[in-house]
Amino acid sequence: MEAVTRTKVKDLLRTEPGTEVLAKGWVRTKRGNKNVSFIALNDGSTINNIQIVVDVASFDDDLLKKITTGACIAAYGTLVASQGSGQAVEIQARKLVLYGEADPDTYPLQKKGHSMEFLRSIAHLRPRTNTFGAVLRIRHAMAFAIHKYFNDKGFVYLHTPLITASDCEGAGEMFQVTTLDMNNVPRKEDGSIDYSQDFFGKQASLTVSGQLEGELGAMALGEIYTFGPTFRAENSNTPRHLAEFWMIEPEMAFYEIEDNMVLAEDFIKSLVRYALENCMDDLKFLNDMFDKELIERLESVVKTEFVRLTYTEGIRILEESGEKFEFPVSWGVDLQSEHERYLVEKHFKRPVIMTDYPKDIKAFYMKQNDDGKTVRGMDVLFPKIGEIIGGSERESSLEKLEARIDELGMSHSTLEWYLDTRRFGSAPHSGFGLGFERLLLFVTGMSNIRDVIPFPRTPKNCEF
Repeated sequence: MEAVTRTKVKDLLRTEPGTEVLAKGWVRTKRGNKNVSFIALNDGSTINNIQIVVDVASFDDDLLKKITTGACIAAYGTLVASQGSGQAVEIQARKLVLYGEADPDTYPLQKKGHSMEFLRSIAHLRPRTNTFGAVLRIRHAMAFAIHKYFNDKGFVYLHTPLITASDCEGAGEMFQVTTLDMNNVPRKEDGSIDYSQDFFGKQASLTVSGQLEGELGAMALGEIYTFGPTFRAENSNTPRHLAEFWMIEPEMAFYEIEDNMVLAEDFIKSLVRYALENCMDDLKFLNDMFDKELIERLESVVKTEFVRLTYTEGIRILEESGEKFEFPVSWGVDLQSEHERYLVEKHFKRPVIMTDYPKDIKAFYMKQNDDGKTVRGMDVLFPKIGEIIGGSERESSLEKLEARIDELGMSHSTLEWYLDTRRFGSAPHSGFGLGFERLLLFVTGMSNIRDVIPFPRTPKNCEF
């Protein structure tokens, strides 16, 4: 009697021997001799394969020849205790069905090590490797853990727009969204583009952050978070930058900078704890293959109190360190990754939350301190990656916010809706942004941000 329903490999590996089972998946390897074949089958539910034992004499030779690495099959049979080491159970095959062949001469994922560069060129197939299966399962687990964390705390998930007419960071590195005919762009008399004829009647872009709209939500709902894609048209071809990435941005009414720091530390620890409790098979694989200290580092973050450090104190430590940095350090400079990592990895040897940055290197919306020089910004700095969270207490004073907008030469007209939150029932409030892929770099131990997102978007690369 054939088993009717398929059982996932993850569940088969925990099932008692003696049952009739049906497994479906992709062949990782096939080995054996003229009497018996061993097929390693994986269906994406776990890093581990199930072994299928095939008595060669009982099967059609043509069928077995087509079952090669990459082929997709169904295997009916009996789950038995495994004879070999490596797995507790295996399937004694009674019937095999070939769903899809994979020509060994052209299927690119043969049984050998592949470079990360090569795998990026076949991003449509790389999820079938152990490495990317592990990374993508961890990515899913972290996304779920983020929603669970905020839901359990009573935050409201707010969907902020992807198409916007405001530049949150004032950096201007935005992708334009338009329906204008690029071969015949309408122009005003002065030669500038006539956006009144565009779809939205004005210049529009892909969002760089959901924060400003998030603040509006917090001013009504109390505590909100956004979690969605953001876009930066920054020509940075580095292992830490993507043009399209995901951001988590909580925004909380009545939180001051201290509350913001407490939430950020608790949030990130809870995510790392979730990974350790729910993704250990995948973490062990990544630990063994890529980063021998990964699990140890994750465990230490959960147990460690993060250092609280002002920017001024941080600069003093860097200046007195005797280190030769590529980018010289002095009060007023924006810290580079090398500076952040020195503080975290060499000086304190634990994560750091840095506060009170010079206002000139931070965004217009950060609350100004009484010294007139610094703002209540806070960045969480982590080993291996530097800044993982950036946030601040927001400026709640209309006068100070307007003065800062003038100072930076920004447009009031496009921000009137934002300024209204300071005109009508302003309140102390704070928030931060966590780059999802930066978190995943830390949790997976991968060294390139292109390897923690299914289809990376970088300068000159928009494949798949």
